[in-house]
Amino acid sequence: MAENSVPAQGPKVWERVPKRNPNFTGRKDLLTALRKSINTVTAVVAQPQALQGLGGVGKTQLAIEYAWQYRAHYDLVWWISADQPMLVPSVLAGMASALGLPPATSTGVEQATQAVLRTLESGSPYRSWLVIFDNAEEPEYIKDFIPRGPGHVLITSRNSHWSDHEPTIQVDVFRREESTAFLRRRLKDAISEVEADRLADKLGDLPLALEQAAALLARTLMSVEEYLGLLEEQTSRLLSLEKAPTYPQSMTAAWQLSVSQLQDRIPEAVEVLRCCAFFGPEPIPRDVFRRGNRVVGPRLASILSDPIVLTNALSHLERLALVKVEPSTRTLQVHRLNQALLRNETPDKDRAEFRHEVHLLLSGTAPSDPDDTSTWARFEELAAHLEPSEVMDCGEPSVRKFALDLVRYLYVRGSYQQAQVLLTEYITKWTQTSGAGHKDVLVARVHQGLVNLALTQYAKADELMSEAVDAMIESLGPEHSETLWARNGYAGALRGRGEFARAQEIDADLAEIYARLHGENDNLALQARNNLATDFTLTSKYDQAQKLLQQIYLYRSGVEGAGRRLLLSTWTNLSRAVRLSGQFEVATDMSEEAYTYGVAQLGDDHPNTILAAKDYAISLRRSGRLAEALELMRDTHTRLNRLFGDGHAETMAAALGLSNALRASGDYEEALEMAQRAFQHYPDVFGTEHPFTHAATINLALLKRLSGDPATAAEMDEAALAGLSERVGRDHDYAVSCAINLQNDLAALGRHDEARALGEDNYRRIQTFFTPDHYLSLLCAANLCLDLEATGAEEEARELRAVTTQRFEQVMGREHPDALALLAGQRLNCDFDPPPI
Repeated sequence: MAENSVPAQGPKVWERVPKRNPNFTGRKDLLTALRKSINTVTAVVAQPQALQGLGGVGKTQLAIEYAWQYRAHYDLVWWISADQPMLVPSVLAGMASALGLPPATSTGVEQATQAVLRTLESGSPYRSWLVIFDNAEEPEYIKDFIPRGPGHVLITSRNSHWSDHEPTIQVDVFRREESTAFLRRRLKDAISEVEADRLADKLGDLPLALEQAAALLARTLMSVEEYLGLLEEQTSRLLSLEKAPTYPQSMTAAWQLSVSQLQDRIPEAVEVLRCCAFFGPEPIPRDVFRRGNRVVGPRLASILSDPIVLTNALSHLERLALVKVEPSTRTLQVHRLNQALLRNETPDKDRAEFRHEVHLLLSGTAPSDPDDTSTWARFEELAAHLEPSEVMDCGEPSVRKFALDLVRYLYVRGSYQQAQVLLTEYITKWTQTSGAGHKDVLVARVHQGLVNLALTQYAKADELMSEAVDAMIESLGPEHSETLWARNGYAGALRGRGEFARAQEIDADLAEIYARLHGENDNLALQARNNLATDFTLTSKYDQAQKLLQQIYLYRSGVEGAGRRLLLSTWTNLSRAVRLSGQFEVATDMSEEAYTYGVAQLGDDHPNTILAAKDYAISLRRSGRLAEALELMRDTHTRLNRLFGDGHAETMAAALGLSNALRASGDYEEALEMAQRAFQHYPDVFGTEHPFTHAATINLALLKRLSGDPATAAEMDEAALAGLSERVGRDHDYAVSCAINLQNDLAALGRHDEARALGEDNYRRIQTFFTPDHYLSLLCAANLCLDLEATGAEEEARELRAVTTQRFEQVMGREHPDALALLAGQRLNCDFDPPPI
């Protein structure tokens, strides 16, 4: 049966569990003890169970047999190879779809992992589940990934310290009757009971050694007597050389005998085997040898260039149980003990050569673009071999590019913490070997800055990228591809720090350079212009943003294979620019189309689709369709909170959007609660002086006034206006919006002269910087009419109201809530919806 086939009468979900060993025999007492122990329940939470024992005693086989024998008791069984803790989250995250959760490709690995753990622990949709962590050596590394719930957890490990953490069953070598039964089952009439007993005795009843001995005897038709004689000779030789002191003598002798027999007949197979020893213990993609045949070093070149020789070598390795081949997954795997023994007996010079061969094979077979989602499965296979093969110690440019591409893969998958750990190691090692100013070190620092941005650590990102950009300009030149890429990241860091104008200067320069070097319609040039449009949006230059985004959208929508994610992003950005320029109805239609496209092409829970939903909800509210806006924004906030948590910038933005929709619907109490919930994160994420932090204050102040506290509202708006004027300028959208609300605060306090003076100044600014028909201009004019009346300028108020009413009807329509409020003599307010940075 194939590795991932669901066994008859098995669970609904059966994933990654290796094939059952048809030669498994005995161990009924251990299986019974394991079943009894794993069923021990405290309240509703089962205790994880560890199988601990020497390498080669069959812990993994016992776990596999348990999964198969008791499969009818579970709804879900999931196998996790835990040798490398770095890979555990991604394997856990792979369970998301099976549990009805958004896949990691939509949410990122870290979010998907936490969602999986919470879902398993909740017992819904499955209460009966089994998760197996195989070869989990260090408890500290995986304890946070062990689900505690109604299901069962099984752990295999050589580390005896597991008994300090979880109930543990010691797995020892076979009992003698199990050994002889195993050998006779494998070799049938070719071995007698007496011979089987003698062979088991010499091999110390070690299951892995017995497996290899049986494979060699079956393959070579060697007599047991001859084998025992050779085994004695090999044991003496190994003891005299003091090889592999940490491994069982029987294991070492049996392995050495198999290898020596193979060396005499097919030396190419031994070369391939030695090469496999320098990969990780995880399955090795078969295509590594096929795709890497043009980049490999001299030791393997002649073997990998001849597919017949390679196939023959792998075939013999499998028959002698030195390599496990899985045709269904096109992988091969060498037991970790065999790998260790091979590395131990390889001379230092040869060891370095083999390790470098592996580095070349990995880098030569790696996909070229980690941002391409279709390549992620291949990157995941290769990532398992990154640290065991010591890739980061290699100075070969192509190998370092592979190492950095793997980090990029982790980043785009959302595994930010894992990427951070690797980058720290890269930078430390490469700085020691190549110097702090080496290109690879600088590129790693930029990657680290991007991870900091994703983690909303804006100050760290700014510092890292600023230093890296300066160093790259000096060493590589201002127009080197890596320098331009680093400057692009640095502009993002500046936006995160609230330095919108500086980011705009950099992006404008990059857009010009990319267009000159690659042409205006090259993807790099388009992306540079897209970033520049983001800067225009953040600096209130909505018409310029709209013009740029329209060009990019028209090109990307008309080019086959331009990329669904990029097209949706451009589409959403364009609809936002249209909305911010005051065209609410058009923006609503555009954002609805973009959102519908995202649902159809990327799915409901893809981050870009959710951001499109957020913008659509804002446009619905601006157009006066409050019920629809509130329903969609509530759903969007729930989705973002589930994916990223409360403290993520986009979740915070959705919380403010939901608060605005609630306020517009008349629910001030929940609106204030939601606004306060979002605002508490702004100083930590953005800093106290960031424009977004000041602008978010506008929403809180407005709710304070509507709740009956205009004095506090005025104090908050005055402080916010001062901060915004300092950071983005008095004529910025955020500043004039804040001034509109402050004007209303002053009027509510009876300070009509001050309100009128502020309104008149603000109205002049808006008419100059925006247009007379812009919605900010209409709101300010509507409020100014009331303050003119309150200060005795009734004729001036009538004239302004007539013009403003006509413009409201033309721009928003007579039935828009703001138009109706104007006719009713009510004050109109502004609020803040944070755009993506």
